Amino acid sequence: MKNSIALVIACTLLLSFTHRSTPSIMRLRCEYADQPQGIDITTPRLSWELQSSARGVRQTAYQIMVASSLQALNREHPDLWDSKQVNTAQSLNIPYAGKPLTTGMHCFWKVKVWTQDGKSSGWSSPASWTMGLLQPSDWKAMWIGLDSTFAWERPKDTATRLSARYLRKDFAVNKKVKQATAYISGLGLYELYINGQKTGHQVMAPGPTEYNKRVFYNTFDITPQLQSGQNTIGVILGNGRFFTMRSDNITNYGFPKLLCQLNITYEDGSTTQVVSDESWKVTAAGPIVANNEYDGETYDATKELTGWNQPGYDASAWLPAQGVQKPCDKVVAQLNNNITIMDTVKAVRRIALKPGVFIFDMGQNMVGWIHLRVKGNRGNQVQLRFAERLQKDSTLYTDNLRSAKVTDTYTLKGGGTEIWEPRFSYHGFRYVEVSGYPGTPTLDDLEGRVIYDEMNNTGYLETGNATLNQVYKNAWWGIRGNYRGMPTDCPQRDERMGWTGDRVTGSRGESFLFDNHLLYAKWLQDLEDTQTPEGSLPDVAPSYWKIYSDNMTWPGAFIIIANMLYEQYGDDAPIRQHYPAMKKWMTYMQQHYMKDYILTKDTYGDWCVPPESPEMILSKDPARITPGEFLGTSFYYHLLQHMQRFARLSGQDADVAAYAALAAKVKDAFHHKFYHAAQGFYANNTPTANIFSLAYGLAPDSVQARVFNNVATKTMTDYKGHISTGLVGAEWLMRTLTQYGRGDIAYQLATNTTYPSWGYMAQNGATTIWELWNGDTANPGMNSGNHVMLLGDLLIWCYQDLGAIAPDTSAAGYKKIILKPLLVKDLTHVTARYHSSYGWVKSAWEIKDQHLHWNITVPANTTATVYVPTTYGTQVTENNKAIATGNANVQFLRQENGFAVYAVNSGDYSFATQ
Repeated sequence: MKNSIALVIACTLLLSFTHRSTPSIMRLRCEYADQPQGIDITTPRLSWELQSSARGVRQTAYQIMVASSLQALNREHPDLWDSKQVNTAQSLNIPYAGKPLTTGMHCFWKVKVWTQDGKSSGWSSPASWTMGLLQPSDWKAMWIGLDSTFAWERPKDTATRLSARYLRKDFAVNKKVKQATAYISGLGLYELYINGQKTGHQVMAPGPTEYNKRVFYNTFDITPQLQSGQNTIGVILGNGRFFTMRSDNITNYGFPKLLCQLNITYEDGSTTQVVSDESWKVTAAGPIVANNEYDGETYDATKELTGWNQPGYDASAWLPAQGVQKPCDKVVAQLNNNITIMDTVKAVRRIALKPGVFIFDMGQNMVGWIHLRVKGNRGNQVQLRFAERLQKDSTLYTDNLRSAKVTDTYTLKGGGTEIWEPRFSYHGFRYVEVSGYPGTPTLDDLEGRVIYDEMNNTGYLETGNATLNQVYKNAWWGIRGNYRGMPTDCPQRDERMGWTGDRVTGSRGESFLFDNHLLYAKWLQDLEDTQTPEGSLPDVAPSYWKIYSDNMTWPGAFIIIANMLYEQYGDDAPIRQHYPAMKKWMTYMQQHYMKDYILTKDTYGDWCVPPESPEMILSKDPARITPGEFLGTSFYYHLLQHMQRFARLSGQDADVAAYAALAAKVKDAFHHKFYHAAQGFYANNTPTANIFSLAYGLAPDSVQARVFNNVATKTMTDYKGHISTGLVGAEWLMRTLTQYGRGDIAYQLATNTTYPSWGYMAQNGATTIWELWNGDTANPGMNSGNHVMLLGDLLIWCYQDLGAIAPDTSAAGYKKIILKPLLVKDLTHVTARYHSSYGWVKSAWEIKDQHLHWNITVPANTTATVYVPTTYGTQVTENNKAIATGNANVQFLRQENGFAVYAVNSGDYSFATQ
């Protein structure tokens, strides 16, 4: 009997192990998107992840099947493409190579792979994508709108007021529908309804663009929403960034307008279309009386148009829609995700200011709006005002909001409990002032809706230091609060622009927290769309503010972020796509501003260094200000290194040599002009100047030690172990300190709680990142409480050094990984995870009894170089055993600067030092 039980257990364990070790295919993506609808890329790229708990698993071949129906795919009759077996380890960006894809086509696909031991994963679960309108002639719709105003509107006031436009169209469906698809571009913002039901879960769509160059449309499967007989399509148009929020300084592209087309295919094979044209009806006399992203939304429920988006509504009093001028020639499918409601925040405290006026504390500086529940009489008006901070008397602190009115107003219709939230405005806030509420609102009557681009979390980080954990949390809230279809600088005041300099390096740090690939790939297109014919790039993209000051440090984001997308995600398409525009800009800057190989142009400098006085915004102390020509030249040299790589990737071999030759001359001129040999520093000896000389490889090997000694000395003596840089210097601060052996200084900067520091912000109540190091004392004209520009490379350092997860840039997209932990001071443990394009990379280390215990995961189809901090490799164990010579998955490579270095294949490992 015992032998039988033992046999059963053994068989069970064997089956369990076999099941776990069988590779599987997950996370099928098309153009880095999950099941995208309506794309207009005719050769889309397909990617997947190989998952297995076994060690040393690598892909050796794949097979892709693509079919025009799920049934055909399931029968393994791929009528569009069968790649057959392709012998390769590539699992990213496999270009579709089947039959030509046409407008509206549905594509269903699956993949299987073979691994090094000949095992097959079996077929993945199916995924899909659909094609959009691929030719301009596929659009039968016309742009419509209402290019006129009404007595209650104020379109020419500095703070503009314009009502939402409501549009509708009745149509009949008298056959059984096989497929119905809606294509819509509503500018600035839209909500689409079919028979009274909202289509999609997006808000504030479509994404913002350089509207006079290109506009986005979205695609929806509306088959389930159609009904036999009469149907109605309804659209509400908000102003967004299309109709200007400020008539004096923001580009105005015109009145809201709509392009909409329904393509319907019936079971009998016949087709029909419902298109936007002058047969539609429109009104501006609806309940959304005004909507403005700076000033808020005014909603009068007594003006509700009950049933306006359903069949049978009497729209005889509405106006006929006008055919209006198209905004531009390019109407393209939006691939990056729309904004949606991503989270809900409950109020934690209510303060009664005076009769009828209450302050609600959401407990967190957030971005979005309030979901309001209220019951009262018809005509009662509830006003919601927003702020990030309170005055000492608990009233709202609004000085830092400048001219933004940040006020939502709701007028009740009466008759029961009413639920409302705005559609076309958002706010950055922690505190809400509620006035005019009938009775006393409870904590349950207001809920915060957190909105940002719909994207997955890609990382997790937790350390043994509470301050650093809070700073990380603040960064996480601030980053997602500034994703608005473009990376914005702030969400609360009369700005909210896509400042390029804010995200040069920050974009990489953000990618450890959020899957921001599609957003930043889209933003690079915004940058190209804003480029002038001469080659100049703006400081703000899209260029709603027309600022072309010809810096290197701000527009350099164009090149640096493209490199980030390549190294972090393995995507070289943005490089190849934008290479001509990048080259044009580099040439423009050289021709206009380079003298004797020194790039002489800079406007902003090392923006927002800690000033010499707490009430100041910008320093005027020459000792703190890094010279502009130094920054311009060092950045130009750095970008020349990227351009050499980009030229190779783009097949522009002649450019490689030209860039290399220019870089050599710039480097020589830079060192000759800025290096002070007697003292061993660059420029005026700011930490920023010396850091960039080292980080960008401008300092010769022979002087690097002296130069870095000045960084360390000035940081620890002149600045008493605190940050001295602005947003530019912070881009390489933490990594350079660590690279040159002073990770302890980097850790001190990261965990300080006294001014100036990230911890000081948290210590003083911040739940996001401030715009200024002295954001609690500086002039309110520029002290946003929700900025991310000062993060610099902090998040990169947290993941790559503390968390020990970094890409080996010799192979893009984490095909090769470097795991190298930074052990510092009293930090006892760090747990980090990052969802790379190949799967989860995990690292969790702990110091216990002065020994390192380190668990790591290397995803299937990748390899890693693992650095175990120890002087003697013989003292390292893996899974409680000595690492044997000849181990196929863990091979000792060398002893290097206090690390035992190993080549490690995919799998889970547990290292320890004895």
